[in-house]
Amino acid sequence: MAIEILNEAALQLVDPDAAIEQVATGFVFTEGALWHSEQEQLLFSDIIGNQMHRWDARKGVASFRQPSHMANGNTWDLQGRLLTCEHASSRVTRTEPDGSITVLASHFEGRELNSPNDIVVKSDGAVYFTDPIFGRRSPHGVPRDPQLGHSSVYRIDPRDGTLTRLAPRLEQPNGLCFSLDESLLYVNDSPRKRIHVYAVQADGSVDDGRLFAEVPGEEPGVPDGMKVDLRGNVYCCGPGGIHVFTPDGLRIARLRLPEKACNFAFGDADHQTLYVTACTSVYRLRLRVPGRPQWPGALAAAMPA
Repeated sequence: MAIEILNEAALQLVDPDAAIEQVATGFVFTEGALWHSEQEQLLFSDIIGNQMHRWDARKGVASFRQPSHMANGNTWDLQGRLLTCEHASSRVTRTEPDGSITVLASHFEGRELNSPNDIVVKSDGAVYFTDPIFGRRSPHGVPRDPQLGHSSVYRIDPRDGTLTRLAPRLEQPNGLCFSLDESLLYVNDSPRKRIHVYAVQADGSVDDGRLFAEVPGEEPGVPDGMKVDLRGNVYCCGPGGIHVFTPDGLRIARLRLPEKACNFAFGDADHQTLYVTACTSVYRLRLRVPGRPQWPGALAAAMPA
């Protein structure tokens, strides 16, 4: 069964008979799915392949960047510039309109970051990213000893670029996303198969947080890419596919994929197609509700009046 319905509430979100379609394949380890709402194009990383690709329905797959410094998570900033987490270089970078690269973060307190993994931008321009050690291990990165003694979540201040450490008590923070109103920051912890949620403070920091949900299963996969739909439901990659939770943490569905799901983006003009990066391939699945767009300005247009 591709769509596993665990609660009737899931029927409002997805057709249990929805088809899962492979749109591209032949990669090594796909990640970092990101939808460009104006160009109707999917951007994604192939970490182990050390390359980034773009895909659209007309032209198919084309190379976007090679080498990519083993890029992982991607997002857009408020100006529509690409922000990327790089495993091999331990950097967070921004691609400028002329194609040049600006480094936003590479060190904390004089030591190299571990390997920035996933990244989101708040509506005030602040950048939040996770920094586990996965990119310092083979095959998803360049083997090397970490310089920091912790894996944390960070915030880059939009005014002066100051890097602040947040949520330090997670073992290996991975996927992260905001709630619709940005009052909450969800962060998952891969080894513990948990999602934690933090209240975002007025200064952009977060509180001590609490457990939001467990992401169960013995199938391949760990909590990884994570996003919300326009009803506030939380979608999280995990064992056996993408797990869907209500805003209060009830697990209501699992969207099973032919390969291990690592990340995804809500795409197409209505943001109701789930584009999933899953190891060697990219798959898509139609939903009954839109996801939260990542392209700047698209969220306001997608929100119901």
